[in-house]
Amino acid sequence: MAENTTPEPGHVAIVGAGLIGQAWAIVFARSGWTVQLYDAHEAGLPQAQQLIIGQLQALQAQGLMTGADEAASRVHVAQSLAQALQNADYVQESSPEQLELKQALFKQLDALAPAHTIIGSSTSSIAASLYTEDLPGRHRCLVAHPVNPPYLIPVVELCPAPWTSPQAVADARSIMQAIGQKPVVVKKEIEGFILNRLQGALLHEAFRLYAAGIASAEDIDTTVKDGLGLRWSFMGPFETIDLNAPGGLSDYCARYGALYQSIGQSQQETPPWSEALVAALDQERREQLPLQDLHERRLWRDERLMQLMRHKHVNGD
Repeated sequence: MAENTTPEPGHVAIVGAGLIGQAWAIVFARSGWTVQLYDAHEAGLPQAQQLIIGQLQALQAQGLMTGADEAASRVHVAQSLAQALQNADYVQESSPEQLELKQALFKQLDALAPAHTIIGSSTSSIAASLYTEDLPGRHRCLVAHPVNPPYLIPVVELCPAPWTSPQAVADARSIMQAIGQKPVVVKKEIEGFILNRLQGALLHEAFRLYAAGIASAEDIDTTVKDGLGLRWSFMGPFETIDLNAPGGLSDYCARYGALYQSIGQSQQETPPWSEALVAALDQERREQLPLQDLHERRLWRDERLMQLMRHKHVNGD
């Protein structure tokens, strides 16, 4: 694939038909790609296909896509890994987070996929160098880590191994842009990539504030969802501070840098979340949301995300 070109819809192999694999199938199918869905546990494939169809219909009902039936017709169940990979222009592996499994699976993917095919992994925690080093085609392998669910949250973290070719990264980025995702390139392998490191920093401070008795779990959540989160839904932390001082980012840092340095001194230690702390937080959450209502709340979350994405699409964010 040449640089700076937008690839036409092609064939994608989705390897792993769990929630993330299903979500990737939705992303590619609604963008015109032919999807071959494969999972080693064949018994679950028909149900996975039905769930994909249902979510495509839900997206159409929310005005986030048209042609749900046509998109659904592009999703096919592959009877074998070889069949799934036969004509693949891109592979998205979404198997469980187990290093030995990925090592064995990527060996098969590299052996069976056409020579031009880029192979991405949905892993959220395992660096590509740990399961691609000995592969003849290691230059075409990289992490393509989505945010769940990727058909509603478009960021994809592309993290190459040291031996992944620049062309493979460029091609993966072009594919992700063509299917409506928002690729970001992680230039060096690092545990947690970008998103989970940012999320982890906020989680550590949230746990720290709760443990110190500063605020309830509900009030900490409110501070994010009705405070920081409103801005973060359409701009990131650097743009946020750039707009929050008359002279932009440098002015903001001059005004508040010392404050954040002082706060940071109290944030250097990240003790493990104790069983007692987790239990206390879980009890507070269960008082707000009984365990049996989690599924219904997740559906509510997805509907709200659909509404937010519709707003962002209309306004070009």
